[in-house]
Amino acid sequence: MCVGIPMQVVHGDDLRALCRARDGSEVWIDLLLTGAQPPGTWLLTFLGAAREVLDGERAAQIGAAVDALGELLAGRTADVDAAFADLIERGPQLPDFLRKSQTP
Repeated sequence: MCVGIPMQVVHGDDLRALCRARDGSEVWIDLLLTGAQPPGTWLLTFLGAAREVLDGERAAQIGAAVDALGELLAGRTADVDAAFADLIERGPQLPDFLRKSQTP
């Protein structure tokens, strides 16, 4: 399973950035898909590459979900409803390109 991890830019250049995870670990992340980002920017990273620029609130939501998954995988309990609060009460949604055109 591949899970996106939110990381915050410490410093970098046009092609890569040293990023810090919520646990304090640091790793170099490829920025080819997002472009250069200033220090403090949150990124959603997969396998060493930034895939999306996040705001702080969204980074915290994703971090809470990743933490809950880690707890469950370790055999401990987690408040899944709190960790995935943004998904509770929301049904699946089709991407825009699959929705029926609403032309009059």
